[in-house]
Amino acid sequence: MDLVGKVKDFVTEKMGDVPKPEADCTDVDLKDVSRDGIEYLAKVNVTNPYGVTIPISDIEYCLKSDTRILASGKVPDPGSLKENETTMVEVHVKVPHSVLASLVKDITGDWDVDYDIEIKLIVDLPVIGNFTIPVNKKGEMKLPTWRDMFA
Repeated sequence: MDLVGKVKDFVTEKMGDVPKPEADCTDVDLKDVSRDGIEYLAKVNVTNPYGVTIPISDIEYCLKSDTRILASGKVPDPGSLKENETTMVEVHVKVPHSVLASLVKDITGDWDVDYDIEIKLIVDLPVIGNFTIPVNKKGEMKLPTWRDMFA
């Protein structure tokens, strides 16, 4: 094995022991109903084990139902993770009405849709560089009722 390979293996082994930020999607709720569509709010708790604030470079999301993509995109200006704390990051997901209309056959008597949301938080760690924290949550999201639309 050459010197570069040995150095690469050494760095990989040592970086495996370094604590890294972790995230968990705790909830996905209906936030707003408008003429343009429905907005859902995904709440993500991100734990920062470092004694410094870490900037979030990007947040990418993809909301699916079965194999269909309902919405995908990026969160503008996502903020930072507070030092040695758990930070609640809000991911606003807008789903057009036309997309929801295509799910009519999936909507059952309880007026909900099974979903799978994939969120990637890309943080800029000192020395390491960009680090992606993948978050995934599956569940059921409620569709708005007539009362929600005209309240």
